[in-house]
Amino acid sequence: MTHIPALIIGIIVTGYWARVMRLVYKTRRRTGHAANFAPPEPLGQILRLIWVPLVLVWIAHPWLVGILPIKYLPNLLRPIFESLILSCIAVALALAAMAGTLICWKKMGKSWRMGINPAEKTELIITGPYAYVRHPIYALSSLLMLATAAAVPSPLILAVAVVHIGLLHWEARREERYLLAQHGPAYADYLHHVARFLPCSLSAYQAQASKAPQSFS
Repeated sequence: MTHIPALIIGIIVTGYWARVMRLVYKTRRRTGHAANFAPPEPLGQILRLIWVPLVLVWIAHPWLVGILPIKYLPNLLRPIFESLILSCIAVALALAAMAGTLICWKKMGKSWRMGINPAEKTELIITGPYAYVRHPIYALSSLLMLATAAAVPSPLILAVAVVHIGLLHWEARREERYLLAQHGPAYADYLHHVARFLPCSLSAYQAQASKAPQSFS
């Protein structure tokens, strides 16, 4: 029997990462480098060796659960419980996460990057979604990952979710240290007023003209 919510999640996650790769391609054509897809810093390169397999599992897993009968899946891939209501909620959250991420990507524009290049300084984006949270793309990626785990709660995807979200938190802190070094007091003030992943206020951060418009994600 086809698991429709799992298939929809698979389509959304595939579309999400296809869009990421499209952005990487466009950045490479425009600038000659691939938006730090392969970061120049050694730690960033090590993290990619962990992250890329996680993402491949994240993409493939909902498709396998959606297409194959549960009895043909190894225990590691079998959902530990099934709830149609929870799956439908997960699909709705995944769609919302995808829509929100598209808005964030558009706001980032040419400043969008996937990793840290210590030698590069890009524009500081602190308006739009970035006026409410410092890392809206990371927050929405976490939501999309949690939605996947809710729709397809197998031992494997739950483990992938824990590692992925943990890496996002680590990467966010690394990027903040980098941006603080690059942008100084302007970013320090932004850090003081805007929360990392969840908005602490519905009032947008009002940047002064001198601080006007990066953030990575």
